[in-house]
Amino acid sequence: MGNNDTTHSDMKLSFRWYGPEDAVPLQYIAQIPGMNAIVTAVYDVPVGEVWPKESIARLKASVEAVGLAFEVVESIPVHEDIKLGLDTRERYIENYCENIRRVAEAGVKCVCYNFMPVFDWTRTETAHVLPDGSTTLAYYEEQAKAVNPLDSDSDLTLPGWDASYSRAELKQIVEQYQKMSEEMLWDNLKYFLERIIPVAVEYNVNMAIHEDDPCWSIFGLPRIITDEEKLDRFLKLVDVPNNGITLCTGSLGCSGKNDVVKMAGKYAAMGRIHFAHMRNVALLPNGFEERAHLSACGSLDMFAIMRALYDNGFHGYIRPDHGRMIWGESGRPGYGLYDRALGAAYLNGLWEAVSKQGQMTKLPDNFFKNYT
Repeated sequence: MGNNDTTHSDMKLSFRWYGPEDAVPLQYIAQIPGMNAIVTAVYDVPVGEVWPKESIARLKASVEAVGLAFEVVESIPVHEDIKLGLDTRERYIENYCENIRRVAEAGVKCVCYNFMPVFDWTRTETAHVLPDGSTTLAYYEEQAKAVNPLDSDSDLTLPGWDASYSRAELKQIVEQYQKMSEEMLWDNLKYFLERIIPVAVEYNVNMAIHEDDPCWSIFGLPRIITDEEKLDRFLKLVDVPNNGITLCTGSLGCSGKNDVVKMAGKYAAMGRIHFAHMRNVALLPNGFEERAHLSACGSLDMFAIMRALYDNGFHGYIRPDHGRMIWGESGRPGYGLYDRALGAAYLNGLWEAVSKQGQMTKLPDNFFKNYT
């Protein structure tokens, strides 16, 4: 998979959908040019339990009814007992393995997941108003520091937090994690991978871990999937192709220390990027704001990232990640239709440009003789 290898360099455009309760209809997503697959999950089963085959089958039927593929699950959540390394983890790991088997039997090729303690993606604002009047997700350090999960008087409702926990339960779990070192979390991740990856290999499923978002420690909790060095270490824990990553440009790009273009090329060349979340962020002295996908709107060079993926033989799934709320749309923060559809069209255009640019370098010398 060398430079400009058009035989192997391929991408499948996909779109996140939160099931029948999502305000965005599948039919609308199917109308986006070049759309290939839906990224979804079973959302009405408690974390750690086995997904009913009937629920998986209903998702598959709904997706395929509009002509799209049911090939990516995001996500099968990892139970906190697994991350904490508790004795109860064995049952949850076996359930996780069974979920891999079941989605694979339904045609799923890729599973995205994360290993973030307690809190998933964290923002301090979900409707920050940008100069053009659109609203977006944002993270400001001073706002995050004002929240203490162990303080009964603090706000415990930051975006990305699991609302299923009571205040007392959340505090207990946070206290458990605050006693953990990063090395302990690494050990628990390795234990988990050594048991699920053989199942993924057997069922031909690519597991794609998502980077921590944001990619630094919050509230004194360990976070370990944050940069190139940590990703290198992760891939070596179980060094097989099925153990790969979701390259999230926004999660990695919210830190100026991460060279996202370099990482895109490096891990694509290794065949270890199975899924890519493409979004732009504007880096600020006190945090970051999510912006429109266009390179000029943020701090990331989206063309260069797509070119790095193409040049190094990427052939996985890409989806436009969080979008702004524009044109009066309301709904789940980051997951409206309009701006993500614009993002999908932009990604399609970038991919066509880099792929045709790559093909042009292979044309015979006399190709343009009839056009001069």
